[in-house]
Amino acid sequence: MTKKVVVITGAGTGLGASLVKRFAALDYHICLIGRRIETLKEVITKYELANHSTYSLDVSKRGQVSEVFSEILEEHGQIDLLVNNAGVGYFDKAELITADQIDQMIDINLKGTIYCTQEVIPSMRERNSGTIINVISTAGLEGKDTEAVYCASKFGVRGFTESLLVELADTTIRVLGAYMGGMKTDFWDGIYERDSIGKLMDPEDVADIIMANAMMRTNLNVDQVVIKNRIVD
Repeated sequence: MTKKVVVITGAGTGLGASLVKRFAALDYHICLIGRRIETLKEVITKYELANHSTYSLDVSKRGQVSEVFSEILEEHGQIDLLVNNAGVGYFDKAELITADQIDQMIDINLKGTIYCTQEVIPSMRERNSGTIINVISTAGLEGKDTEAVYCASKFGVRGFTESLLVELADTTIRVLGAYMGGMKTDFWDGIYERDSIGKLMDPEDVADIIMANAMMRTNLNVDQVVIKNRIVD
């Protein structure tokens, strides 16, 4: 294995696609994971990716996660970096969120992150090497109106991430929690007006900041980064 291997969940849109672009520039072999292969293929075409693999996966399904990650390890030998980026959000007052919406947010945002991380830790421990980046959102730092369940899922990911830092403290495996505000992506379609979405952060900028903080540096470790929208009156 000569090229480093990165696995990115939710790689077909928004921040996930922006991160694909940056890892491609670093000559990684990129494993793109998403629920729709068609969307992943659009990213591959857009960035003219040469070194890539695509996998259709619903990260909330434990059996599927195990099967896909086993396939990746068998095909590529190792996973050097995991980006847990897949996520979903439904926004309304706490009492109005449906059972299905609750299940999706907890299953995809929280359990999906846990499932994927469980698959890479054993081999990373064996090599005493690797990086895990959890894309969390500022909803994992503070409660927000109409985001009670979304925040609950993201607070869960925050707790999981902070605990990983403790559990892996005796290794050289790096864990980074990225807490960002809203970005100009289709995540907000139907929630915000187009003008409001246009004032949010560009995922390209957010990807740059994550990459800068994930970079290996001598005698320095960044375990979390907070990226917020600038408030303009």
